[in-house]
Amino acid sequence: MPAGPGGRRHGEGGAATRPSARCVLRALSWLALLLAMSVTPARAEQAPASAAGGESATELAKKTQNPVADLVSVPFQNNFNFRVGPEDRSVWVLNVQPVIPISLGAEWNLITRTIMPIINQPELAPGVDHAFGLGDINPSLFLSPAGSKELIWGVGPTFTFPTATSRELGQGKVSMGPTAVALTMQGPWVVGALTNNQWSIAGWGDANVNQFLLQPFVNYNFDHGWYLSTAPIMTADWKASSGNKWTVPVGGGGGKLWRLGKVGLPVNTQVQGFINAARPEYAAQWQLRVQIQLLFPR
Repeated sequence: MPAGPGGRRHGEGGAATRPSARCVLRALSWLALLLAMSVTPARAEQAPASAAGGESATELAKKTQNPVADLVSVPFQNNFNFRVGPEDRSVWVLNVQPVIPISLGAEWNLITRTIMPIINQPELAPGVDHAFGLGDINPSLFLSPAGSKELIWGVGPTFTFPTATSRELGQGKVSMGPTAVALTMQGPWVVGALTNNQWSIAGWGDANVNQFLLQPFVNYNFDHGWYLSTAPIMTADWKASSGNKWTVPVGGGGGKLWRLGKVGLPVNTQVQGFINAARPEYAAQWQLRVQIQLLFPR
């Protein structure tokens, strides 16, 4: 296995080689605060005019439904997974997912999207310890043409790094692979799909990784920022035994984009519920997704 910082191999020294949950959560808190401080003051004077004469709530809501939109956002996605394990426990996962577009000139954008999971996992079975902390961080990069109208797309690499503060919360592997997204906006509809596949290339985890993800999304937008949405995250573990490869949620929900305070800060709120029509043994039987997304339009 490749050596980590300072020449120490990943996994040597056990959990002591990993950052504590308290340190990681403190760092994430400072990151969110610095991002808000750096973006909000620059837009505070412009926000009232934007709220009055800029993009409508509906148009801005449609941008939030585009994974490669030219829009800085920080979603806080709460995932409540119910009836997990042989004792039907509940697992909570908060995905902090900053999305930052970078202009590469007049024709191209680079969209950075990083998923930082904070997980609370109870004792799922006898002998399995309770764990709380940071999971494996998953950054993705999408190269996308600027100004696309009919067909919007982006392609690039995705990575997973073994940053989990507990062995129960991560895979202990460095993984990577291709990712792509494509969508179209037709009237009130926003329809598309995001996909990726990752393979492990290093790490101390016992099992090699070969995992697929597909997230189709269909949104129908109404006036005043209201919308209906379905965006299930389907996954396949190609290394798992037959009957335990696929997780296929079925469901949906809705949301609304609001403008808060005198500066008119746009905030997107969303609730979706899913039943896992196909799932591995002891995986969650159903899940609830509650998301609050802070937006910083350019």
